[in-house]
Amino acid sequence: MLVCFLVLLGFRLAVLKVYEKLLEDNIKYVSPIMLKKYYRSLTYETIPNRRYADGALTLIWCVYESCEALGISFNEIEWKNWLMFQQSEKEFPCRSITLRRDYSVGVSVIGFNSEKGKVELRPTVSRSYKGLIDYVIEKRIPYTGRVVLKGYGERKGILWVNGRIDITIPYNAYFEVMRRFKRNYGKLYGGVDVNSDRLNLAIVDGNGRLRDTYTFWFREVTAKGYSGHRAWSIIGMKIHEMLKYAYHNGVKTLFLENPEVLGKLRLYWVRNDKRLHENYNWKVMTFRSSIIGRIILKAPLYSINVKYVDPKGTTNSEKHHIIMRKHRLDKHTASAYIIALRGLNHKLI
Repeated sequence: MLVCFLVLLGFRLAVLKVYEKLLEDNIKYVSPIMLKKYYRSLTYETIPNRRYADGALTLIWCVYESCEALGISFNEIEWKNWLMFQQSEKEFPCRSITLRRDYSVGVSVIGFNSEKGKVELRPTVSRSYKGLIDYVIEKRIPYTGRVVLKGYGERKGILWVNGRIDITIPYNAYFEVMRRFKRNYGKLYGGVDVNSDRLNLAIVDGNGRLRDTYTFWFREVTAKGYSGHRAWSIIGMKIHEMLKYAYHNGVKTLFLENPEVLGKLRLYWVRNDKRLHENYNWKVMTFRSSIIGRIILKAPLYSINVKYVDPKGTTNSEKHHIIMRKHRLDKHTASAYIIALRGLNHKLI
């Protein structure tokens, strides 16, 4: 465990060194090829394992790409107090962070890739994910690994660490093992309005007639200081509950607000200080697009298709108020209904 802790520190140091060097060199454009050509030696000096060194460069590139997409200056970002390390490329078996048949993980000590140079970690693995690991090993599916530190300390003179291991596999492999329902014979459509404390589902037929509505609450997760891990566990359960409800009520296709547009809107809201109350920016930045992303990821497990609509006017417009009065809906359920109608290109929208 102590060795893993040192690797975590080395990986962070390698990332920060490259970032500072990029600022010092006043680089105007960053690309993966340029990073490996000119800066790999810098990461390798700090963490002498090629896969970890390239993983640090991959992280730098992802941060740069995100800054470009959001229109944020790469020179002005602030690095959080994170500790992690990751392998750069997919392979089977993953040389540096290796899955084993007994569900343990062999993590390479810096500079070594052989089994003798590995530290054994035994994470807690659920029954469903054990089946997924068995499938990956049996089918020899390439994957990458990442180790993330969540906490550490000292107890009776012994260092302890707490964290997680992330394994990245092709989505088709995940879908093959984890899907709940192989076929969907439904003929209805659903619109989902996502908020920081609830999911509102409106189910309509092909003519846009409202068939059913339901609200899935998770109010407790919006409190500041609430455990992030527990919050996402609760949200994940509600997402599955919503998708299961939609499947059993004949929904074949779900319409969601376009997460790319929402991401630009939330950045605009925060920059222009458009608050409804003191926690508004925190809620917007933390939840909506992330929840939509998880719905997109989980919907195929229920054989439900997902399509996007433009979020403009779904929460505050004349038609929104008309639908609220006509169908006696609250504003969030009315938004879900509008999203469904917009997905169908209904004449009312």
